[in-house]
Amino acid sequence: MPEYFHGYAVVGLVAVVGAVFVAVAFTAGRLLRPVVPTPEKLMVYECGVDPVGEGWAHTQVRYYIYAFLYVIFAVDAIFLFPWATVFAGEGFGGTTLVEMFVFLGFLTVGLLYAWKKGVLTWT
Repeated sequence: MPEYFHGYAVVGLVAVVGAVFVAVAFTAGRLLRPVVPTPEKLMVYECGVDPVGEGWAHTQVRYYIYAFLYVIFAVDAIFLFPWATVFAGEGFGGTTLVEMFVFLGFLTVGLLYAWKKGVLTWT
């Protein structure tokens, strides 16, 4: 086998060993677990509340929007840390400063858009 393919062989071997390990774990779990179905175990579980009525209900979307906005700004805040380390580097000050203001400008436009659409009002 050429030296070039040695790295691929190692990755392939690790992938096969991982797949075999997962298959063995699932098979052992299926063989060792107790199977005692009861009506309570077969009932639909919904946040600890017994299901009543039909399965169709309206959900308030605004809570998901807050979570989505949080995730967006949390992930974007992660980009500030590498920027701070590059900003301190020799010869990168002005360029990285402009790039970060462009990045923060996009975030500000997104936040203003969400505010204008009324997403940030809690009613």
